[in-house]
Amino acid sequence: MKWLLLAAVVFSLATLATRDLWRARPENAPVPRPFEIMASPLAPLEPRSESCAPDNAFDAAARDNATSYSGLAWAPFRVPEQGWDAYAALIGREIGSTCPPASSAFASALAAWQKDNRLNPDGRVDANTVEKMRVAWTIKRPFVVVTRDGYCPPGAEPSVLADAQTSEGYRGKQVQVRADALAAYRRMREAAQRELPAAAADGNLLTIISGYRSPEHDAERCQVEQNCGTAARANCSAHRTGFAFDLYVGNAPGFDPTSSTDINRSFQAGTPVYQWLVLNADRFGFMNYAYEPWHWEWTGAPIAAAP
Repeated sequence: MKWLLLAAVVFSLATLATRDLWRARPENAPVPRPFEIMASPLAPLEPRSESCAPDNAFDAAARDNATSYSGLAWAPFRVPEQGWDAYAALIGREIGSTCPPASSAFASALAAWQKDNRLNPDGRVDANTVEKMRVAWTIKRPFVVVTRDGYCPPGAEPSVLADAQTSEGYRGKQVQVRADALAAYRRMREAAQRELPAAAADGNLLTIISGYRSPEHDAERCQVEQNCGTAARANCSAHRTGFAFDLYVGNAPGFDPTSSTDINRSFQAGTPVYQWLVLNADRFGFMNYAYEPWHWEWTGAPIAAAP
């Protein structure tokens, strides 16, 4: 119970984001290596007050961020990665900036966030800064809080599950999720289609690739694929709760939409629909697993805690 209360407090204190969008490339454009999406400020859904005017004090930091954006060698989720482009939208939201990630204005906003969080306020995206953010992002997921001490919740009871419509499943796939989570998903998708031209134009966007998966199903996948206990597949999957959704947010040409390769995740993180989710999904109770742009969990009902 104490972890559920902690999750509720953390969720209620989450920072409210602006509702601007990054100006991103079309989904069928080449993967940005390195700076295509950095060239211009964000395309707003509504007027915003933030200025992206240059801050000369952070020119050097901006140059370093431009290099590390696609060149930083690190492993924030225990898997070697190249660059922080897959996290640019999340970092921008965390620091309250809608400016291009290679700009001095972005570096200035990051420096202010670093100072508030007792880090070196140099405006550079580095492993220590993102680790602080990663921890904050992680504990916003009630599933992670509940399972922190090794507890794995049971699978959702059939009585709480509902069938998504064929039009809601990716390529007509039959999917089940919690009925209350499905209602929230529908509200979110309808809002995206109202507010985001790309989502209105492409009916495949935000369809459900995977919803509820039984513990037995996941155990079988672990046995076959031998990749559980990694960033790509957990030993205890949130999908067993019926609260987890893998949503179609696009995919790099030639890649599966749930491929965890750097190329695919980088591509997805630059799509308008993912960036809309980053800025708006919590309006409907959804939180992202930062390593996977497609993975979102509904937080509107409690997860069974350890007895």
